[in-house]
Amino acid sequence: MFIADEDLIKQGKVTDVYFERAIEVIEAKNLDKTVKAEISVKGLPKDYSWAVFCGLQEVLELLEDRDVNVRAIPEGSIFKENEPVIEIEGKYSTFAVLETAILGFLCQESGVATKAARVRKAAKDKTVLSFGARRMHPAVAIAIERAAYIGGCDGFSTVAAAEKLGLKASGTMPHSLVLLVGDTLEAAKYFDEVVDIDVPRIVLIDTFGDEKFETIRVAEALKKRLAGVRLDTPSSRRGNMKKILEELRWELDVRDLKHIQLFVSGGLDENSVAELVDVADGFGVGTSISSATTIDFSLDIVEIEGKPIAKKGKNSGSKSLLKCDKCFRSKIVPFTTQSEECECGGTMEDALEYYIRNGKLIRDFEDVSTIRNRCLRELRHV
Repeated sequence: MFIADEDLIKQGKVTDVYFERAIEVIEAKNLDKTVKAEISVKGLPKDYSWAVFCGLQEVLELLEDRDVNVRAIPEGSIFKENEPVIEIEGKYSTFAVLETAILGFLCQESGVATKAARVRKAAKDKTVLSFGARRMHPAVAIAIERAAYIGGCDGFSTVAAAEKLGLKASGTMPHSLVLLVGDTLEAAKYFDEVVDIDVPRIVLIDTFGDEKFETIRVAEALKKRLAGVRLDTPSSRRGNMKKILEELRWELDVRDLKHIQLFVSGGLDENSVAELVDVADGFGVGTSISSATTIDFSLDIVEIEGKPIAKKGKNSGSKSLLKCDKCFRSKIVPFTTQSEECECGGTMEDALEYYIRNGKLIRDFEDVSTIRNRCLRELRHV
């Protein structure tokens, strides 16, 4: 399989070749110097005014035991254009060949977390599940599901991610089960008979017949045991999904089956979720999250041997990202250890905290739920 394993990444083999050539020159001409390099985003994707910072833990695992200092904003934080999210200090040769991997972690995972967060906001308090791992290389499935969860998804479908993160995988039933059984109601009954009672009975109702009549059949048979139905209707047959959901809700309610929830999946993004949020109880969102537009971070030297210097178009010098603990307003200033009072009355302190000093990790990794809660808390302010 075409997979770069953890050892290859840590050895710096997943690097752009020009870094190896640069190091060759630096070593031959004795040019190595202590630098501060800053990671930030010059421009977010179109129509984005903020993004979710994700991928920090893997960056720290990559840099740990190398002679560097690392400051970073906490994972799950909301950030904006030009705000520094990580600063690395050390001899340039110590981390140069790791730049490709560092940016790879951050760009893809922050992109996934950001798209998930946008869907989360559109879905309001309704359930959102990540169903998109199948659209990406399986080697990165766990990273995708973790990022989606951090961004606000309530769960995800991949078993390996659930085991790695200590969470439960979520899902209903595939069309293949219904096809093999030959009837939606019989498949629902078999599922109810066989699958652990702790798994909610959510039945896929669009394999053969009309969504309305299949729903009524299944609902009247399973009654209180049926938690919900899922519509994954193909685009060629979808019609007006909102009208279909409204019709289903009516038919269930008049039969005193108000407990049965309506879930939608297939081709969803934040815009289609916003259109359906008033009539659907939950969403399975796949490709738009897992193949989200990347957040284009760059890593730039901003200081050499203690002197501010940067390429044109980039502000030189070490910086602080002052962030209010109350309203989460932020601003960039030259590095400082001083806090400021915010306009809202809160306190603005540097969001960039030390995570590695002299190659040693000085903070414990946070569990994924803590990171997710930070993201959800800050999302209320954007």
